[in-house]
Amino acid sequence: MRKETKGMEDSRIVEMYWDRDEEAIRQSEKKYGRYCGAIAHNILFNRADEDECLNDTWIGAWNSIPPQRPEKLGPYLGKITRNAALNMYEKKHAEKRGGGQTALALDELAEVIGKESDAEKQAALADLTDSINGFLRHIEKDARVIFVQRYWYMYSVEEIAKFNGFSVSKVKMSLARTREKLRVHLEEEGYTV
Repeated sequence: MRKETKGMEDSRIVEMYWDRDEEAIRQSEKKYGRYCGAIAHNILFNRADEDECLNDTWIGAWNSIPPQRPEKLGPYLGKITRNAALNMYEKKHAEKRGGGQTALALDELAEVIGKESDAEKQAALADLTDSINGFLRHIEKDARVIFVQRYWYMYSVEEIAKFNGFSVSKVKMSLARTREKLRVHLEEEGYTV
């Protein structure tokens, strides 16, 4: 889905964070700025918000490395970006839902896993994440790719179809079937959906 740009080795950049060398931020932005920017764009669709989200990503990396020492910096930064973008989206759309791809994707997934809004649900988030990751490891590759592109990267159904050479109806059907399988899996794991 993304091509990692050449540049400084991740291990060296992480070492710079540990040494509190501000060059780590510049190198992270140089190597992963486009990747993180694409994640922010697919959630926020607003250039100013995307820029703010990327700034939050670099600050988040600075504040979390150390104590964290990620082996793969790209996915680590992508997760920070995604969380920052979703938090920003949630704040800006607290009173209104629907309209964009992010709201649509979140609403689709919420039908299966519920909405995480209170502290008790947040405490169980790690277990839920492990359960979903386990589920994804055991489904066929095309279904997994479509699911991740939709619910992690927040791509539209049309974009997913284009990226993978599938018809729109195939993507919609795959998403519906995967959500249903996930619902059954989560119920078997003891989650109320």
